[in-house]
Amino acid sequence: MNDPLNTGALAEIIGCTPDDPALYDLALTHGSTGRADYQRLEFLGDRVLGLVIASELYTRFPSASEGEMSSRLHVLASGATCAAIAQRLKLTDLVRFGAQARSDGGRYSDNIAADAIEALIGAIYLDQGADAARRFVLTHWDDMIDGQQEAPKHPKAALQEWALARKRRPPEYEIIAREGPDHAPRFRIAVSIGKLARAEAEGASKQAAEKAAAAALLAELEGMKL
Repeated sequence: MNDPLNTGALAEIIGCTPDDPALYDLALTHGSTGRADYQRLEFLGDRVLGLVIASELYTRFPSASEGEMSSRLHVLASGATCAAIAQRLKLTDLVRFGAQARSDGGRYSDNIAADAIEALIGAIYLDQGADAARRFVLTHWDDMIDGQQEAPKHPKAALQEWALARKRRPPEYEIIAREGPDHAPRFRIAVSIGKLARAEAEGASKQAAEKAAAAALLAELEGMKL
C-alpha cells in the first residue's frame, strides 16, 4: 500500500500550497502501482518545459542561430538534466511505486526522476497556471540556461570516457554483497579499471551502488593526476 502524498514536502519543492492535490498525486504515481500514473502529465510537462526554455533562449541570446538555440534546448531539456535537477530536489522520495519497482530501486532511477519532474511541471501548469510553471522552471534551470553547455554526465558514462581517452581497460563492476530484506535491499558494488584503481560503494539498488562506486573511482583517479 502506498503512503499518502506528503503535501508539506511537495509545497517546499514547488514553492506554494497546491490548490488541487489530486493533480500532484497523479504526477507522483508510477505505473507500477497499477493505478492511473504520471505519463499524461509528463507529456504536458515536457512541452511546457521546452516552451519556457525556448522562450528564454530566444530572449537571452539575440544573436544565436536557430541551430545554436536548438543545441542548447536539447541539453537543457534532456533526460540527464531533468534527472539531475529531480535528484537534487529528492523528488523521487515522493513518488509512489508498486512493490516490485520499489524493490528494484525505482526511487534511484534517473529515467523515473526525469519523468517525474516533467509530470510535476505539467501538474503545476494545470494547478497554478503558466506563470507559476515558468517560475518553477526558471528557479531550477536559470543558471544552466545562462551558462552550462553540456548535460551533467552520469558517473558511469564519465568513467567509461575516462578509460577510453587514456586507452585503459573499460570499467568492470562486481557485486560484493547484497544484504537486507527484499523490500529494502542494500548492494555493495566494486568497480575497477584493470589493476590501476578500484573503489567500492553501497546503494539501495544495484544501479545506485554502481553510480556511487563510479563516482568514487573518478574522484580517486582525478586525485592521481594520470
